[in-house]
Amino acid sequence: MQKMSPKVSTVSAVSTLTRTVLRDYLEALLQPTRFRDYCPNGLQVEGRSEVRRIVCGVTANQALIDAAIATKADAILVHHGWFWKSEDGTVTGHRKLRMASLLAHDINLFAYHLPLDAHPELGNNAQLAVRLGWQITGRFGEQEIGFNGVLPAPTGASEVAKHVAKTLRREPLLIGDPDKIITRIAWCTGGAQSYFEAALVTGADMFVSGEISEQTVHLARETGMSYLAAGHHATERYGVQAVGAQLAKTFGVEVEYIDIDNPA
Repeated sequence: MQKMSPKVSTVSAVSTLTRTVLRDYLEALLQPTRFRDYCPNGLQVEGRSEVRRIVCGVTANQALIDAAIATKADAILVHHGWFWKSEDGTVTGHRKLRMASLLAHDINLFAYHLPLDAHPELGNNAQLAVRLGWQITGRFGEQEIGFNGVLPAPTGASEVAKHVAKTLRREPLLIGDPDKIITRIAWCTGGAQSYFEAALVTGADMFVSGEISEQTVHLARETGMSYLAAGHHATERYGVQAVGAQLAKTFGVEVEYIDIDNPA
């Protein structure tokens, strides 16, 4: 498989907006208060008040922070931020290093999790459909995070897998009959394997997600609905890029998407 280039940029004429205006715009666009989430959405770490340059990425890891510092970013926008409900809340070790890096360079950190999955046009699921040529026909699952739709034409399961592999530049895992004809499809990016049974109710021929669990392999085999696990990171690269492009278009700020490779 061809490796993805580490950087893909969306750049427009440089202008200035304030942190408050950026926060308010993102809140209105992504509507985080609609969601019961596992982390705080929005401004997670406060930096400087003026924002001229924004770096976007999937996850707020140290490599992305270091890249943002190197490019003199004023803000970082990600899908996977910090302060998850299940994690240790102490700021020690790697958490201290990440936090110290942001604070030392006065960089804002914005993170939107479920709101960035669910947005009907700019979200991860909507943008995945755009790239794969799937027509969206509805939503399903808790908080309607999952999407369902149809393929451009009935296609064998193995051919769907090949198309996904070529588009995402990552080899997916297909569970089920490779010759099964797929017409109706359901999908939910990232770690959404628990949505399998909700997808089954929609009448889909195949469910596509980022990850797969031991039990969902058996569910796929026993129910006959194909399962395609296409990678958590690989399926969630596109929402943050779409929002970044929207910010560049709306405010005239410089926006760069930086891809930190992740095989998961």
